[in-house]
This record gives sequence, C-alpha cells and structure tokens, in this order.
Amino acid sequence: MAPPAMIGVDLGGTKLLAGVVDADLQVHARAHRAAQALTLNEVLDTVVSAIDEVRAAAPGEVGGVGLGIPCLMDRTRGVAMMSVHLPIAGVPFGDLVAERVGLPVAVDNDANAAMLAEWQAGAARETTDAVLLTVGTGIGSGMVVEGRLARGAFGAGPEIGHMVVDADGPECGGACPNRGCLEAVVSGPALAREGRELARERADSALGRALAAGREITGALVTELAHDGDPAAQEAVARIGRWLGVGIANVVNIFNPQVVVVGGGVIGAGELLLAPAREVVAARALPPMRDAVRIVPSTFGAESGMLGAALLAAGADR
Repeated sequence: MAPPAMIGVDLGGTKLLAGVVDADLQVHARAHRAAQALTLNEVLDTVVSAIDEVRAAAPGEVGGVGLGIPCLMDRTRGVAMMSVHLPIAGVPFGDLVAERVGLPVAVDNDANAAMLAEWQAGAARETTDAVLLTVGTGIGSGMVVEGRLARGAFGAGPEIGHMVVDADGPECGGACPNRGCLEAVVSGPALAREGRELARERADSALGRALAAGREITGALVTELAHDGDPAAQEAVARIGRWLGVGIANVVNIFNPQVVVVGGGVIGAGELLLAPAREVVAARALPPMRDAVRIVPSTFGAESGMLGAALLAAGADR
C-alpha cells in the first residue's frame, strides 16, 4: 500500500503556499494565502485555513503536516525563537497547529525545508555538500554538510542572509538589528530600491518612464522590464547579482559546497541575476573551490519550500 500523502506548508514573510504531496512529490491540491502584516492569531488562522482547504481536496487520507516557517527554530523545544518578518517569536508553533488540525506536525525553518526538497529530488540531488539561498522578501538559507541537513547546535542555523557583506550598507529589514546584511542588498526590496534609483537617474529608460507614470517600482516590475530588454532594469538586476556573488563567494570559501542553489521569487530574473553572481565568484572565491562549485537555479522554484515541508512530515530529514 502506498504511504499516505502529506500536507506541506511554506509560510514566507509575505505569502503562504500549502499543498497535498504524495510520496512521488506529486501535488494534488494547493492553497495560496497572503501572510503580510498579520498578528500571531491571524498567522495561525491563515495556516490552519490553508491546511483545511487542501485536506478537504486530498484524494485520500493525509498522514501529517510539515511546516516551513521563516524563523530561527529551536528544534529541541519546538519553539520559534525569532522571526524577522512574522510575530511568532517564543511560540511553539507546531504544537498550536497540531492542536487545531488533529494531525502530527513537523516544523523547521522554511529554507531548510526548501533545501531538503532540492537535495532529495532537485538541483542538489546526489550531492553531499550543498547550499541553498532563497531570495525573496528576505534571504533564507539551507545547507547539507557531509550528507546531512545542517541546522547548527540547536536548530537555528544557517542564516547566511544575515552575513554582513557591507559594514556601512543599508539597514536590514524587520527585526534584524544589523546593517549591510546580504539580505539588505540582495532581496526583492533591494531590487526595488536599486530600480527606483536607476529610474530617477535614467528618465528615458522604460524604468524611468514607469516611475514618471506613477507606477510602483517593485522587484517584480524591475524583473519584467529587465526581461523586456530595458538596460536600466537589467543594470538593477546585475547590481544585486554582483552582491549575491559576494555572498556566494564567502559561502564557497567557508563551506566548499558542490553546488549553490538559488531559489525564491528573485530567481525569476534568471541568468540576468546569476551570470553577474558567477562572475564575482570567479573573481573572489578561492581555487580550487571556485572551479568546482556549480551555481544553479532551483528545480522546484516557488514550490521547493512546500515540497520540502511535506518531506519533513514524512521524516525524510532523518
């Protein structure tokens, strides 16, 4: 008999994706929710309603729920210790969800879940040492070291997005007390910031005309215009791509991964983002690590966190 399907929930800083996932990583139902500027109770209600929706649409029994949440996670106690983007610090989030849905719940950091999916079946498959960076509202990160998902001493690591790459750089967002973090210069908000700056400098560009027309300069708009060939938008993407390369060069020098997988919403820029990053890694990382590492987009894109959360529920990380 086939093992039961699991529900994977990827809770990000601004949105949620839930799905019923079978043992072959086929998704049988999906639910989307906004998850921005919510109270703790609203976050719980949002998660539970998404679980209920996909459970009702499942083709059979559901065996459990996996949650990937954007926080520093104390796995020994099952408590969310700190979150830059959501009000869940100090909360035994998995226990609260389990009480409300009546299913076993496994919890981990959202990027650890995404790393698990890419390692088990995606861009990092058949590696022993890999790093994942999810570039979206912020930067999440996951690592596989010597064939095991690495989480640090008690589950709070890794947080590569909060590695400082520019000591005098812009303030980091949310609850982070730092400035010049990789997340502050490589993220959706960072791309929007670079886009606004270049729109003001180059009024005759498509980006400049969008600003003059009163359009909001978002990371998604910059990416769209970059794909359409606007040089100003392409330069905005390249700027954060170069900062991404600085971060990856540090990661390569420290951890010697076989592959660095880049996911999250900003990877929609594709090679416009990754090509400048690779150039910087080639210039800054140490040989022979720089010559062996692959820097690639994620296989599962926006669904890697959801799929990995379902794998967590199935015990695939053990």
